[in-house]
Amino acid sequence: MLRELSQIKESVQPWIDLEKKLEDLLVYVDLAAEDENAESYEAEITKDLAEAREALKNLELVTLLSGPHDGANAIMEINSGAGGTESCDWVSILLRMYLRWAERKGFEAEIIDSVEGDVAGFKNVTVIIRGANAYGYLKSERGVHRLVRISPFDSNKRRHTSFASVDIVPELTEADEIEVNPDDLRIDTYRASSAGGQHVNKTDSAVRLTHIPTGIVVSCQNERSQHQNREVAMRVLKARLMELDRQKKEEELAALRGEQHRIEWGNQIRSYVFQPYTLVKDHRTNAETGNIIAVMDGEIDLFIQAYLEWYVSHSTE
Repeated sequence: MLRELSQIKESVQPWIDLEKKLEDLLVYVDLAAEDENAESYEAEITKDLAEAREALKNLELVTLLSGPHDGANAIMEINSGAGGTESCDWVSILLRMYLRWAERKGFEAEIIDSVEGDVAGFKNVTVIIRGANAYGYLKSERGVHRLVRISPFDSNKRRHTSFASVDIVPELTEADEIEVNPDDLRIDTYRASSAGGQHVNKTDSAVRLTHIPTGIVVSCQNERSQHQNREVAMRVLKARLMELDRQKKEEELAALRGEQHRIEWGNQIRSYVFQPYTLVKDHRTNAETGNIIAVMDGEIDLFIQAYLEWYVSHSTE
């Protein structure tokens, strides 16, 4: 209850702060109107008004987060697709993009598992991003991301197309957690390959959990002890099982309604084109920008907001 109270306070306080800011701004405008040198106030009023508009825009974005788990932390898995070394490098580029986005938001990001590519990048990587509404924002990134560029690994400087899939599930709270039958699990331990000093290289601290009925596999090797890795891996497994159950219920409901269910997994949601022109375009919302460098540096709120608005409008149809 205390956690829920804290979340409510955090959601209300920004509106109170914005209201006070606008009241102060109106007082400032009234003072300027009574002053013969009103022009001297213009720069400050313009600046404060721009800040208020940006704050309102951010708060309006939060109102679109109405899902039951939108306020939760996000568990993100990025997997390389067709393209070999190119796709592994693409995974590392996407990972940096999301880590920079999290940093801009003031969120905490922790890589809990990764498998390096044979030449560059990662075959797959799993990261937990912790912060208010992290899952609500990042659920927009679920799907296949397509990259078009001149390959740095091609001596002939040819244009290549690479793919990587992004999967997002919410990290569950204790109240949401589901029970997992121990008999349904296969637990393997192995020597961690990630950085971590001599400890991870001398002990079988890494843990791999396989949920036999569904075939879901979760690994964790970032923590120092096998117990810690097993605990983190179990949280991720439970989150994925809950998400799998959610998808099944949505599909069953759509079948009863006679609807064609919107495919969320495995579809190409966005293209990032470096050559022969620069463009990032979301194929669901048609949101796009030519400033691909900014996007790669974590400026993806344009696409997140467009997706949330699109998702809400489609959910209410």
